[in-house]
Amino acid sequence: MTAIFKRELSSYFTSTIGYIFMAVFLAISGAIVWLTGFFQGSTSMGNYFFIMIFFFVILIPILTMKLLSEERRSRTDQLLLTSPVSLFGIVTGKFLAAFVLFEITFAVSLLNFIPLSLYGKLQTAEIISNFIGISCVAATLISLGIFVSGLTESQFVAAIASIAAILGTLIIGIFSSSITNDLLRNFVKWFSLLDRYANFRFGLFDFSSVLYYVSLTLIFLFMSVRVLEKRRWA
Repeated sequence: MTAIFKRELSSYFTSTIGYIFMAVFLAISGAIVWLTGFFQGSTSMGNYFFIMIFFFVILIPILTMKLLSEERRSRTDQLLLTSPVSLFGIVTGKFLAAFVLFEITFAVSLLNFIPLSLYGKLQTAEIISNFIGISCVAATLISLGIFVSGLTESQFVAAIASIAAILGTLIIGIFSSSITNDLLRNFVKWFSLLDRYANFRFGLFDFSSVLYYVSLTLIFLFMSVRVLEKRRWA
């Protein structure tokens, strides 16, 4: 798993994908900080983090579209599948590489708060809770992107499908309010990532939401393993 992690993490920087992700992420982050902070004259960053989540629809697929689809397209997946590394180790190594790059970029983006702190006191608890919440949401979406990437050998198809899947998980809570059946509405709303994020946005740590995100992450990783397992025996 460690070898897979190192290989995938270094591949982000030996190609343009890692640099594109970091550049787009930091550019969007800076623009949102200016709009929600300097423009509004506020040091409350809850809106910044909430808005940033919607840009994950574009950002996360950049990280995940190649992770499994490229192996399949280049036919290197057979070498990978017959290696001594377990399927779970392969998927986990790729997941950790994408997640670590995300976390590094996310941490760097918080430097945008330094100029804002000169004009008022930042709410530390709010920033920490949102950092945890954003990290949990990102982990879930990255695992979802990896699963989608494993279903095709085309990076383009993987990117488009990931955008659709991620967008669906973010907006599904909006449509749940129009469902009249309580049981069905609650079932649909359970899949809404944004509903679970509400407490983090306002500076509250929600352990049940963390457990929810971790559970979904593990489910998507398990599904990715099953995809690889099916391909191995095929």
